Amino acid sequence: MRRCCCPYPDWVSVPLTGQQYHLEAGLYRATVTELGAGLRELLFRDEAVILCHEDDELPPAAAGQLLAPWPNRIDGGRYTFGGAEFQLALSEPTRGNAIHGLTRWTAWALVSHDAGSVLLRSTPHGYQGYPFGLEIEAGYRLRPDSGLHVEITARNRGSHAAPYGTGSHPYLTVRTSSVDDCELSLPAASGLPLDSRGIPSGSPASVQDTPYDFRRPRTIGTTQLDHALTGLRRDGDGLAWSHLTADGGSGARVSLWAGEGYRWLQVFTGDPLGPDRSRTALAVEPMTCPPNAFVTGDDLLVLQPGEAVTHTWGIKATLRGRCRGCLWLLTRYRAPPTAPVRLRELSAITPGFMHT
Repeated sequence: MRRCCCPYPDWVSVPLTGQQYHLEAGLYRATVTELGAGLRELLFRDEAVILCHEDDELPPAAAGQLLAPWPNRIDGGRYTFGGAEFQLALSEPTRGNAIHGLTRWTAWALVSHDAGSVLLRSTPHGYQGYPFGLEIEAGYRLRPDSGLHVEITARNRGSHAAPYGTGSHPYLTVRTSSVDDCELSLPAASGLPLDSRGIPSGSPASVQDTPYDFRRPRTIGTTQLDHALTGLRRDGDGLAWSHLTADGGSGARVSLWAGEGYRWLQVFTGDPLGPDRSRTALAVEPMTCPPNAFVTGDDLLVLQPGEAVTHTWGIKATLRGRCRGCLWLLTRYRAPPTAPVRLRELSAITPGFMHT
C-alpha cells in the first residue's frame, strides 16, 4: 500500500475545501473547513444566515474566509518593516495588490473538535514576502442562546518581531433576493476614503451627512458600499454591533458583533460580483487594521517573539413576530419555523407556560 501524508485513502475524492468540521448547538449549525479555517456554512433554524457555498467549491468572493496575517489590501504588495523591504505576491492582479493575507488558501491542522466547537491551527512557517513565524489558531464555537463565537489567536513563534493584522469575511443574509429593502445598522462614525484600487487616499472622515451613515437604522436602498469604517460605538461589554434586518426592519435579523481589538469594519454590498451575487448579501468584515496598514502602520500590530494576541467576533440570528415563550418552546422542541403554536399543547408539556 502506498503511504503518504494525505489523510484520505486513494479511492476517496477530496473536496476543494478539504475536511469538513460540522458544529451544532440548539437551532444553530455551522461548517468550518480545513482550507483556510473558513466558515463555509452558518444556519439558524435550517436557514442560511451567511452566504454559504458547497464543500467542493472555492469560497466565492472570499466568503467566510479568515484573513491573516493582514486583512484587505497592501498597495503593490510592497512594504517596509524593521528597516527591510519586502515584496508579496500580487494576489489581486487586476488592481496590482496583495489581498487578504496568506493563510486562506492553506490547509489548517485540527487541534480539537466536538459537537459544538472546533479549533484549527496554522503552521508557523514563513512565506515569500513575509519571513515571519506566526502560529495562528482559529476557534469556532456555537452556543444555543447566542450563536457563533469566533476566537483568533496569533502567537509569534519566530525569532524576530512580526507585523500582524487579521479580519474575517462573512456575508450576512436574511434570505431576501436583494439587500436593497433590508434595514442596516452600523456602529461606525468615520469612513476611510479609498481610491479605485481600494487603497486609502486620505484620512478617516465623519460619515455625518453622507450616504454611508447607518448609525441610525435605515433601509440600504441603492447605496453602494465598499468602505472601510471606524470610530465604532460599543456596548457595555466592549462589543460593536451591526444589524441586517429583513422587511425594512420588521423581519428576521442577523447581527454581527466585533470585540474591542477589531477597530474597523469593511462593509461591501457586492455590486461588482456579477448578476448571481451582486447585492444578494452584505459583507460585514471585522478588521483589526485598515487597508494598506503594512505600508502606513495605521493600527498595525507588532508581535515580539513569544508574544500572543487574541481577537473575538461572532454572529447571532433573531426571529421576530413571536412571543418569547413561544420562541423558547419552539427552540426546545425543534419545531419547524411554520409550526402552529397550540397554547393547550404548550401548556401541557411546560407547566407554568404563559403566552404573551
